[in-house]
Amino acid sequence: MTSFGENPEETIIKEIRRFVYEHPGNRKSEPDGTPYYDTPLVGFADANDNLFSEFKDIIGDFHLTPIEVLAQSFPEHTASRDGSSVISWIIPVSKSVRESNSKETRCSSKLWADAKIHGEELNIQLQEHLVSFICEQGFLAIPPILSPFFEVLQLDKVGSSSNWSERHVAYAAGLGTFGLSGELITKQGIAMRCASVVTSLKLNPTKRSYSGFQEHCLFYNSDKCGSCIERCPAGAISQEGHNKELCMVHCAEVMQECEGYNAGVPSCGLCQTAVPCEAGIPKKSDK
Repeated sequence: MTSFGENPEETIIKEIRRFVYEHPGNRKSEPDGTPYYDTPLVGFADANDNLFSEFKDIIGDFHLTPIEVLAQSFPEHTASRDGSSVISWIIPVSKSVRESNSKETRCSSKLWADAKIHGEELNIQLQEHLVSFICEQGFLAIPPILSPFFEVLQLDKVGSSSNWSERHVAYAAGLGTFGLSGELITKQGIAMRCASVVTSLKLNPTKRSYSGFQEHCLFYNSDKCGSCIERCPAGAISQEGHNKELCMVHCAEVMQECEGYNAGVPSCGLCQTAVPCEAGIPKKSDK
């Protein structure tokens, strides 16, 4: 066995959780030093899972599979791809941050904006740390969104779309399904951040407890919700889904209104708070 031991999945989960818990950027300086983010959820997917090929039909042919990521990153290491995996994680927004944003009606709370800024930094550093952690054990690893070939395209039908969707990857890794707003509903709710790393390390895939892309969303499975439609100040969410362009325009506008506490980072997140899926998978009785 490698130094990962008999259960490399558990080792990786513990390391991700340790990093998030101990990271100084995950602590509010005022007033009490409580965390912006709670304990991460971690899932694994086989890099050869057919679902990644299906994403080319769902998202677009430009969307990379994990095998393509490895091929572009390590073209000389072809033998390692058969046992390769994807590690995906969800970092749930803490209750205090969610509660602060649930009171807003036009732009994010200062606390939510702070959490977004620190959360992005934390997530980048976590990806870099996990790559080093895995490579030290003799395996290959790459965070797709930090790679030179990551790109965001502007498409006529759907607006901006990247060649590596963290939310779709999280779906493949058993971490959640999509809501009407386009966000991922996990067992810790829709208010979260996510990221992933592709590795040559073979890991046991997380069993998906769902069979459909929108299984956790009350609007799709009961026709009795739509709270995110009401919460969206931009009118960017409708029964047809999420309009990315309207959302981006609104975020750009409120970024000016919130100048002084969002550090120039577009921030809203109202559709992720004060909704039945905010902190967990909603039941039909929740609406």
